[in-house]
Amino acid sequence: MDRIAIVDGVRTPFVKVYTDFNDLEAYDLGRIVAIELIQKTEFDKNLIDEVIFGCVANSSDAANMARVVLLLAGIPERKRAMTVSRNCASGIESVTSGAEKIMTGAAQVVLAGGAESMSNIPLYYQKHVQNIFVALGRSKTLWTRLSQFFRLNPRLLLSPRVGLELGLTDPVCGVNMGITAENIAKDFGISRKEQDAFSLMSHQRAAAGLERLKEEMVPVYVKDEYNTVIDRDNGVRENQTMDALAKLRPYFDRKSGSVTAGNSSQITDGASVILMMKEKQAKSLGYTPLGYLRAYAYEGLDPSRMGLGPAYAIPTALDKAGCSLKDIQLIEINEAFAAQVIACVRALESKTFCSEKLGRREAVGEINREILNVNGGSIALGHPVGSTGNRLILTLLKEMKRRGLGLGMVSLCVGGGQGAAVILERE
Repeated sequence: MDRIAIVDGVRTPFVKVYTDFNDLEAYDLGRIVAIELIQKTEFDKNLIDEVIFGCVANSSDAANMARVVLLLAGIPERKRAMTVSRNCASGIESVTSGAEKIMTGAAQVVLAGGAESMSNIPLYYQKHVQNIFVALGRSKTLWTRLSQFFRLNPRLLLSPRVGLELGLTDPVCGVNMGITAENIAKDFGISRKEQDAFSLMSHQRAAAGLERLKEEMVPVYVKDEYNTVIDRDNGVRENQTMDALAKLRPYFDRKSGSVTAGNSSQITDGASVILMMKEKQAKSLGYTPLGYLRAYAYEGLDPSRMGLGPAYAIPTALDKAGCSLKDIQLIEINEAFAAQVIACVRALESKTFCSEKLGRREAVGEINREILNVNGGSIALGHPVGSTGNRLILTLLKEMKRRGLGLGMVSLCVGGGQGAAVILERE
């Protein structure tokens, strides 16, 4: 079969919310990576059939953010674009959606990415405050306007609903994502010390890999008439210690919890994009693909335990790829929380879990920590939710190339109770 080739990719640095990218919208970040990738690969923009970008919190002035990216990147206006959202897996959804279009002949070349500006997620007034503003706008006399105006409560005007917080709260099970991590920590008996040790490892590996990670980035010029350049992920704490992590108080369950800001992913802005087409076309154009998409899977689960998503999706993806966990040479599991990654590792090696939850006779297998998130993860690098999945694919393939490896895997948990997994291969 003519495989789906990932020719190359690029990403912005991932930066902490309200810092260096505070004034850039998601489509600005998407534009930057799209232009850079086209220039880097010297690819003919006329050959791009469709641009697909993942984004969770589209800005109100760019409801189809991917279309804005397409136009700002100078891709011909007759070309197509769509924005996709699968919460934290949106950046992977763009890739698998692109693959499906290529496999069915709906497209030959797809620019698939993800972009998120969590700095620009808005604040919202409560509904009855909105209703008053609407009534003010419709009022035709001074008296009716004054009567509506005096209905406004200054306290409510100064206490809007935080869009970011709303987005991280599940409307079905009614809990914040952090509480879902607390649930898993309790279910699997994961201690605070284990979570902090995992977080320390993420920062240490990210610090050690800063130069390697720069290979997948485009420097971004911001502020002061573009005299400031951002060329690295700014959330990495190169001198992080267990003592410093231990001083942080539980953030979500302040009485009996163990999940802190230190052992959770950072809230971040960033974008990533890859160029996809069939293997035969890539080679006919003179490209040596970075890698190939072998198989992928999405699975659903209890939203209150959403962090276990990889434990559900990984076995399905492995089955589709015709391989086992022991065949995988390099793994990226998104670090939404240290507790959920640790729990997923334990779940996959538990015969009881695999039997009761997955209907399997045997455990899926063990994950060697030495091949897991070798350049750190979202705890250190950050998690711009719409783009992380795309970044994981890019990071994994780049590291597979450095090590000369043939088979790798990317997986994420997904808010709302889903898991995503992708199997990637190289020559």
